[in-house]
Amino acid sequence: MNSLNRMARRAGALYLLFLVVGLFDMFGFSGFLVPGDATATARNIVAAEWTYRLGILTDLVTLLVFIFLVVSLYNLFKDVDTWHAMLMVLLVSVGVSIGCVNILNKVAPLILLRGAVSSSVFSKPQLDALAMGFLDLNNSGNDITSVFWGLWLFPFGVLVIKSGFLPRVLGMLLLLAGLGYVTSGVTSIILPAYSHIVSKVAMPLLFGEFPIIFWLLIKGAKEPQSHVQSSSDSRLPA
Repeated sequence: MNSLNRMARRAGALYLLFLVVGLFDMFGFSGFLVPGDATATARNIVAAEWTYRLGILTDLVTLLVFIFLVVSLYNLFKDVDTWHAMLMVLLVSVGVSIGCVNILNKVAPLILLRGAVSSSVFSKPQLDALAMGFLDLNNSGNDITSVFWGLWLFPFGVLVIKSGFLPRVLGMLLLLAGLGYVTSGVTSIILPAYSHIVSKVAMPLLFGEFPIIFWLLIKGAKEPQSHVQSSSDSRLPA
């Protein structure tokens, strides 16, 4: 197995791990938040505190895997186009930084609901409302990070299209997925009243990110034909 193929399969394995951990985190946390009901939300967090803390840990693991993933992809594509490969890493780095800061908005409800804030200053309903406010802030932070989760797919898609060792259609699907993430995130920030409608329309585009995960993992990457030919020619006697 050539080095290019090994790097591609390694990136595919990290990408799949990133997907699985990210989906687990997304669906695991959704059970705590009861829209419009701060008391019920607080009750859910206190009743399943360790599960809630596990969700915070999963957030951190997801971001950590994302860093390893983009480094792996950089090594795979740096010889294709260094500028786009560096841009891909930069956008992921910004998104991960925002994501790490945003995790604090999940930690705050634990501090508020576990008595770290004096009950003589805030009543129980006020503490519940504050905890709910931090979770709402976390959702707003997710809207910002989703913009960067889309932006990094644009240089990634360009790299796939230009690579010659992966199907161009995978790169085009990545560009569409990036458009879906960015459109949903920007709409949630600017026009939140329409975010649900736009998210439903953009949702099919997001699946454009999935094919390359399984292609990298299963098929890997092959040296471009021109490189193979050049290598063969170099071995011919003069």
